[in-house]
Amino acid sequence: MIELEGVPELIDPVMVAAFEGWNDAGDAASTAVAHLEREWKGEVFAALDAEDYYDFQVNRPTVFMDGGVRKITWPTTRLSVVRVGGEKPRDLVLVRGIEPSMRWRSFCNELLGFAHELGVELVVILGALLGDTPHTRPVPISGTTSDPDLARSMDLEETKYEGPTGIVGILQEACTHAGVPAVSLWAAVPHYVSQPPNPKATLALLNRLEDLLDLRIPLGELPEDARAWQVGVDQLAAEDSEVAEYVQTLEEARDTAELPEASGEAIAREFERYLRRRDGGGPSSGGHATADGGEGGPYLRDGPGSRPRPSMPPKAESDDGDAGNDSSDE
Repeated sequence: MIELEGVPELIDPVMVAAFEGWNDAGDAASTAVAHLEREWKGEVFAALDAEDYYDFQVNRPTVFMDGGVRKITWPTTRLSVVRVGGEKPRDLVLVRGIEPSMRWRSFCNELLGFAHELGVELVVILGALLGDTPHTRPVPISGTTSDPDLARSMDLEETKYEGPTGIVGILQEACTHAGVPAVSLWAAVPHYVSQPPNPKATLALLNRLEDLLDLRIPLGELPEDARAWQVGVDQLAAEDSEVAEYVQTLEEARDTAELPEASGEAIAREFERYLRRRDGGGPSSGGHATADGGEGGPYLRDGPGSRPRPSMPPKAESDDGDAGNDSSDE
């Protein structure tokens, strides 16, 4: 049995998890959880034993000096708790770590043990994949679940994905088999500018999490960082005609795909978010999952000072042809 010390009784707790690695293109998902921990001053109360789950030749420990004393930080997964105030206060159990190298079933069982002991009512797992999506358009976010009832009640897609998966997909299925409601939120990151950070994708994940949990997340400087990121990528693309032409092709494909829904519903969602904020006041190492379940890396450069040149991945196999929406890794 897992014994938790120093953790108060929680109010309507939800577990929010993200893992660096294959499920975390542009570090968008892990940065989102780090943002929640920082803004709400989360306190770490538990860490999984690194010896059980990590290959230290893949994820190496780091050495640092602390007051003249040499110390080691081991790659692991840590849990913290934050309390969200407001009219309806609730607690979030934040899980942030690195995709484990081994013993995934034991890893998931240990996390579910914490969830059970803390009375977690819902698990939300954040992920990010590489897709054929232009950086100039809103970041596609797909919300999926294996539970048909949860899909209906929370307006999510019931996952139909088949293919290679990462710890996000494994943890979601472990939750389903344990009878714990679980949801995955996936951001589609442009494959031609996949190196971290990607504050625009992080911001999109947090906005979707706000809608899902009906809470307000303080965003700090993230909106400004997202704008600066897009301006920077715009400038790089403008300097290379090949990249600019490719981005235009992606824009046209995206706009054509979204035209039918010309999106009264999307506009309404954005307006509701604006009203909530106004009324509330106040302020990788290796490849990543792609929309077709494969693996992609950061865009290629010819040399230290040269411009990005996108690699063209195979088109994702999805029902509607939109690589960012329903073909995420589950």
